[in-house]
Amino acid sequence: MVKKLLHTRYRVKDLEKTVKFYTDVLGLQEIRRHTSGRGSQLVFLKAPQSDEEIEICKFDESGPVVVGPDLTHLAFEVEDLEKFARESAAKGYPLSDGPHNTPGGSAIAFIDAPEGYEIELIQRGKDL
Repeated sequence: MVKKLLHTRYRVKDLEKTVKFYTDVLGLQEIRRHTSGRGSQLVFLKAPQSDEEIEICKFDESGPVVVGPDLTHLAFEVEDLEKFARESAAKGYPLSDGPHNTPGGSAIAFIDAPEGYEIELIQRGKDL
């Protein structure tokens, strides 16, 4: 049986552009990077208050990167969704959907990462 989730991998074509988005727009920290034994270029990132990591992988030998619609997304908690939206738009990444209020008092929105992966942003309501 497994003990815990360690990381989630997303394969991309433009490693540096994607890493810049995750660090500069989302504020994730780059933990480490290396080249795997098969030649994959790997960068591991994490949110400041999270244990799970995100692995960004560039491996051209696997063929083109095809991101299917509504197949997968990452969700991150933000403190102030409106502030995040202003700052990300100023960096060239406007929200792609939302914000929308939930019945529980939270707000959610979405932003697209450079390769087309969707990112969900959640500002939790004060009652949560």
